[in-house]
Amino acid sequence: MKQYREIESLADWESAYSESANKQLVIFKHSTTCPVSANALNEFNAYLQENPAADTDYVLVKVIESRPVSNKIAEDTAVKHESPQIILIKNKEKVWSASHWSITTEHMTAVLN
Repeated sequence: MKQYREIESLADWESAYSESANKQLVIFKHSTTCPVSANALNEFNAYLQENPAADTDYVLVKVIESRPVSNKIAEDTAVKHESPQIILIKNKEKVWSASHWSITTEHMTAVLN
Protein backbone atom coordinates (compact mmCIF):
# COMPACT_ATOMS: atom_id res chain seq x y z
CA MET A 1 0.00 0.00 0.00
CA LYS A 2 1.27 3.45 -0.92
CA GLN A 3 1.29 5.98 1.91
CA TYR A 4 0.73 9.69 1.98
CA ARG A 5 2.71 12.01 4.17
CA GLU A 6 1.24 14.93 6.01
CA ILE A 7 2.72 18.33 5.29
CA GLU A 8 2.42 20.84 8.10
CA SER A 9 4.85 23.63 7.27
CA LEU A 10 5.56 25.97 4.40
CA ALA A 11 8.99 24.34 4.10
CA ASP A 12 7.32 20.92 3.68
CA TRP A 13 5.10 22.39 0.95
CA GLU A 14 7.99 24.12 -0.85
CA SER A 15 9.92 20.85 -0.90
CA ALA A 16 6.97 18.80 -2.20
CA TYR A 17 6.11 21.47 -4.79
CA SER A 18 9.72 21.64 -6.03
CA GLU A 19 9.86 17.85 -6.34
CA SER A 20 6.81 17.93 -8.64
CA ALA A 21 9.29 18.94 -11.37
CA ASN A 22 10.60 15.35 -11.16
CA LYS A 23 7.64 13.30 -9.92
CA GLN A 24 3.93 14.03 -10.05
CA LEU A 25 2.37 15.19 -6.79
CA VAL A 26 -1.11 14.52 -5.45
CA ILE A 27 -2.31 16.84 -2.70
CA PHE A 28 -5.31 15.94 -0.56
CA LYS A 29 -6.72 18.90 1.39
CA HIS A 30 -8.67 17.59 4.37
CA SER A 31 -10.94 19.26 6.90
CA THR A 32 -10.90 17.31 10.16
CA THR A 33 -14.33 18.69 11.12
CA CYS A 34 -16.26 17.90 7.93
CA PRO A 35 -18.13 14.63 7.28
CA VAL A 36 -17.85 15.08 3.49
CA SER A 37 -14.08 15.38 3.92
CA ALA A 38 -14.02 12.25 6.09
CA ASN A 39 -15.77 10.36 3.29
CA ALA A 40 -13.32 11.72 0.70
CA LEU A 41 -10.38 10.70 2.92
CA ASN A 42 -11.79 7.16 3.02
CA GLU A 43 -11.92 7.19 -0.80
CA PHE A 44 -8.34 8.52 -0.97
CA ASN A 45 -7.12 5.77 1.39
CA ALA A 46 -9.01 3.13 -0.63
CA TYR A 47 -7.33 4.37 -3.81
CA LEU A 48 -3.90 4.15 -2.13
CA GLN A 49 -4.63 0.56 -1.04
CA GLU A 50 -5.84 -0.67 -4.42
CA ASN A 51 -3.58 0.36 -7.29
CA PRO A 52 -2.06 3.82 -6.86
CA ALA A 53 0.05 5.47 -9.54
CA ALA A 54 3.60 4.36 -8.78
CA ASP A 55 5.78 7.36 -9.65
CA THR A 56 3.77 9.77 -7.53
CA ASP A 57 4.17 11.53 -4.21
CA TYR A 58 1.01 11.74 -2.10
CA VAL A 59 0.59 14.40 0.57
CA LEU A 60 -2.19 15.39 2.94
CA VAL A 61 -2.80 18.87 4.35
CA LYS A 62 -5.18 19.40 7.25
CA VAL A 63 -6.69 22.73 6.23
CA ILE A 64 -7.70 23.93 9.69
CA GLU A 65 -4.53 22.90 11.51
CA SER A 66 -2.20 24.00 8.68
CA ARG A 67 -4.06 27.01 7.27
CA PRO A 68 -0.93 28.86 6.01
CA VAL A 69 0.11 25.76 4.04
CA SER A 70 -3.38 25.37 2.58
CA ASN A 71 -3.45 29.04 1.57
CA LYS A 72 0.00 28.83 -0.04
CA ILE A 73 -1.06 25.76 -2.05
CA ALA A 74 -4.08 27.69 -3.36
CA GLU A 75 -1.82 30.61 -4.26
CA ASP A 76 0.91 28.53 -5.93
CA THR A 77 -1.45 26.30 -7.90
CA ALA A 78 -4.09 28.94 -8.73
CA VAL A 79 -6.74 26.51 -7.48
CA LYS A 80 -9.39 28.15 -5.31
CA HIS A 81 -9.44 26.49 -1.89
CA GLU A 82 -12.14 23.96 -1.18
CA SER A 83 -12.16 21.05 1.20
CA PRO A 84 -12.10 18.26 0.71
CA GLN A 85 -10.02 18.79 -2.38
CA ILE A 86 -7.53 16.80 -4.43
CA ILE A 87 -5.02 18.39 -6.78
CA LEU A 88 -2.62 16.74 -9.23
CA ILE A 89 0.58 18.69 -9.94
CA LYS A 90 3.12 17.89 -12.67
CA ASN A 91 6.13 20.10 -13.34
CA LYS A 92 4.83 22.62 -10.79
CA GLU A 93 1.58 23.02 -12.77
CA LYS A 94 -1.94 21.98 -11.82
CA VAL A 95 -3.13 19.24 -14.16
CA TRP A 96 -6.38 18.21 -12.45
CA SER A 97 -8.40 18.93 -9.36
CA ALA A 98 -11.64 17.73 -7.82
CA SER A 99 -13.55 18.47 -4.66
CA HIS A 100 -16.29 17.24 -2.38
CA TRP A 101 -18.30 14.26 -3.69
CA SER A 102 -16.21 14.11 -6.89
CA ILE A 103 -13.36 12.60 -4.89
CA THR A 104 -13.91 8.89 -5.41
CA THR A 105 -11.61 5.92 -5.82
CA GLU A 106 -12.93 5.42 -9.34
CA HIS A 107 -12.36 9.05 -10.32
CA MET A 108 -8.80 9.04 -8.93
CA THR A 109 -8.02 5.77 -10.72
CA ALA A 110 -9.33 7.11 -14.03
CA VAL A 111 -7.26 10.30 -13.81
CA LEU A 112 -4.09 9.18 -12.06
CA ASN A 113 -3.58 5.75 -13.60
